[in-house]
Amino acid sequence: MRYTQSLRLSQRLLPFRFVEEADSALRDRVRLVLREHPGSQRAFAEQMGLDATKLSKSLAGTRRFTPAELTRVAEVGNVTVNWLINGSDEVETVAAAPQRSAVLARTTDAREAGRHQQILDAAWHLIAEHGYHAVRIADVAKACGISAATIHYHFPGRDDLLTEALRHSVRQAFDRQVAELHSIEDAHERLLRLVDLQLPKPGLLRLEWSIWLQVWNESARNPKMGVLHSDSYTRWHDTIARTIREGQQQGVFVTDADPEDLTVPLTALIDGLGIQVLTERPGRSVERMQQVLHDYVEREIVRR
Repeated sequence: MRYTQSLRLSQRLLPFRFVEEADSALRDRVRLVLREHPGSQRAFAEQMGLDATKLSKSLAGTRRFTPAELTRVAEVGNVTVNWLINGSDEVETVAAAPQRSAVLARTTDAREAGRHQQILDAAWHLIAEHGYHAVRIADVAKACGISAATIHYHFPGRDDLLTEALRHSVRQAFDRQVAELHSIEDAHERLLRLVDLQLPKPGLLRLEWSIWLQVWNESARNPKMGVLHSDSYTRWHDTIARTIREGQQQGVFVTDADPEDLTVPLTALIDGLGIQVLTERPGRSVERMQQVLHDYVEREIVRR
């Protein structure tokens, strides 16, 4: 009797032990990022936009990193959120693994990585705000406060810089997805969160949508960009399909339809509504888009 009670207790504690071990491993990886990054821990926190005390508490385990903080750790530290959480860039968990053409080129030198990151940040913001063909190397150099020669040291040509900036935008989006979704076990809740992460809200998400619109446009005329678009979009599509498949296994989604057949119309609906919101079609708002998408999920995908 005493053995049975002990066994039941250990079974209840197992998930908590697993979470604690995962959190401990994540903190170890953040510490590794800090050791390899030039400058102090306080300077790293400042670059993240995080109070240094909060970073210390998160490393000590007295508070947990928020999804936004994990995304910033990854960005500043030149790693991926997938690596921080799971120990690998390519492990498939809540999001599909990246396709080869969508993988962002990285340098192993920490100081050079910081400059590389600064250039990409400036370039993708300029592309999102002014357009792919309107951005010049001189514009990026001015935004960074550096010379055009420094830009060329990291990126041989303008097309190299702009293509890497697009990859950077894609990685940002998927880092945020992994950070936001990795702790959500219920597939229904996770799917709705995935939908919400695609809403073109003012700020970062709207800028990312601007990037995607330009990728679609360039893909129609540039085969190399078409490959990048296809691989990036495949990952997004597969992440949705993976979530729907898991929801079917959990019994929360309809089981008489192939996950692919449910994914295609949902992603198409997200794309179409997002374009309408960005182009400010009358009656199309972020709030209306969210309502339509949530209603669609409840009507077509959720099991009654």
